[in-house]
Amino acid sequence: MNTLLKYTLAVILLAATMTYTSCSSDNESTPNELANLIQFKEFSNDTHTIELYTNTGSLQQGFNTISLRIKDKTSGNYVKNAEINWMPIMHMTMMNHSCPKSAVTKTTANGTLYNGYIVFQMPQNTTEYWDLKINYSINETDFTATSVINVPASAKRRVNTFTGTDGIKYIVAYAAPDYPKATINDVAFGVWKMQDMMNFPVVNGYTLKIDPRMPSMDNHSSPNNVDATQKITDGLYEGKLSLTMTGYWKINLQLLNAEGTVLKGEAITDTTTESSLFFEIEF
Repeated sequence: MNTLLKYTLAVILLAATMTYTSCSSDNESTPNELANLIQFKEFSNDTHTIELYTNTGSLQQGFNTISLRIKDKTSGNYVKNAEINWMPIMHMTMMNHSCPKSAVTKTTANGTLYNGYIVFQMPQNTTEYWDLKINYSINETDFTATSVINVPASAKRRVNTFTGTDGIKYIVAYAAPDYPKATINDVAFGVWKMQDMMNFPVVNGYTLKIDPRMPSMDNHSSPNNVDATQKITDGLYEGKLSLTMTGYWKINLQLLNAEGTVLKGEAITDTTTESSLFFEIEF
């Protein structure tokens, strides 16, 4: 009897251990959708709560990658099968306008997180503000939710709005990296044109010439920069940005169309120390 009892207890303990190990493994293999994301806004309609996230927990003037989740108020579950689009609107004293934005897509096929980007070309002020309208459909039922969002001015220049020599109004924004280093960085920019006050399509087939300079260090440049071009249609412009040391850098740019005509910006020379098209980086 003692032998049988010991055997039975051993089997039970082994089964419990295997079950615990299996559960632990499953939990460890489940990815954390919110890793490196911080919630900065929550708002709702009668049916759902919308959660907004960025990697900093805030928005700012310029290019912003934004993630969102939709939670059902009744069940408490997050929606996995929504079709979503968004519309940011700047409410100015005399008019309203939108800004460049991407489609909203699923981050992973089986997850609850959706993401895209919005480029706020101007910050809020004491009388003018941004709001964000989320339109979405779940099982062919349409919903909408809108909230004011906080978009302060960026500390450094991250976006340029200008009229090119071709008479078209452009928006050029710095997209990545968020945290540059003293090395050769993979860099990304976005280029859009203003079709009208509510539509800002991506500009395809142009080139951004890159010339980083350190104004406090005799305006020296750096080697091995690669001008930014598109890898895919309707995508961001990707290049290489060489930063040889920490400190303040002015990233001088020239925007060229498909024919190589300069639409904005100047080449840096002994007498031209900065371009009229630039971004600022300090790290």
